[in-house]
Amino acid sequence: MQKEENRHQLTTSQIEDLRLAAKKMKGASRRGFQAEMCLKYCDGNARYAETLWGWSRHTVELGLSEKRSGITCVGAQSMCSGVKKWEEKQPIAAQALTEIAEFHAQQNPTFSSPIAYTRLTAAEAITQLKNQGFDSSQIPAPSTMAVILNRMGYRLRKVLKAKPQKAVRPRVADRRKGTLTKTKFPKPMPSSRISVSKTKNRIRESNV
Repeated sequence: MQKEENRHQLTTSQIEDLRLAAKKMKGASRRGFQAEMCLKYCDGNARYAETLWGWSRHTVELGLSEKRSGITCVGAQSMCSGVKKWEEKQPIAAQALTEIAEFHAQQNPTFSSPIAYTRLTAAEAITQLKNQGFDSSQIPAPSTMAVILNRMGYRLRKVLKAKPQKAVRPRVADRRKGTLTKTKFPKPMPSSRISVSKTKNRIRESNV
C-alpha cells in the first residue's frame, strides 16, 4: 500500500526526469542515486524500482548494499584500466628531466606567476636524457615531451630579461586644482649681450 502511495506521488514526467538523470551518471554515483530513489519512492524494493524506472534490480541492490555498508565496490576493469602518465611509468627519467629543466629555467621576472620559463626545447631534453643513458623506450616523443614539460610547470619560451623601470618625475600637489602634477624645472636661459652692455653703461654714467 505504501509503495502505491509513493508511486502515485510521482507524475509520468517526474519518472522520466529521474530516469534521464540516472543515465547522465556513471559508476558509484549512479548506483548511489538509484539507491536513494529506491529508498524514497519504492521502500527499498529493488524489484519495484526496476518496474518503475526500468533500472537493473541487481544494480539497485548493489547501490543499496554500498549505502548500508559505506563501502564502494570497484570493478576490476576500472581498477586496472587507464593509461598512466609518463612520470608514473618512468619516475627515474622524470626526476632527471626535472633536474635538466630546472637547470635551464628562470622564474617569471614579474614574480606574478609560479610558471617558470625555459630555453630548453623538447628535442634538447630528449637529447640530454639520452646522454644520461636512458633508452629510447624510456623517452617519449618530442610532442609528448612538450606536453610533459608544460604539465610540470615549464613553458617552452625564450627567457625574459627584466627591464629596468623608467625614471618618473616626482609629483607635487596643485592646491588650485586639487590634483598631482609633474614638477617642471626651469630651463637655464643664456645671458644676453645687450643687457650686459646696458648695465656697463649705467655704471659708467653713475661714476661720472
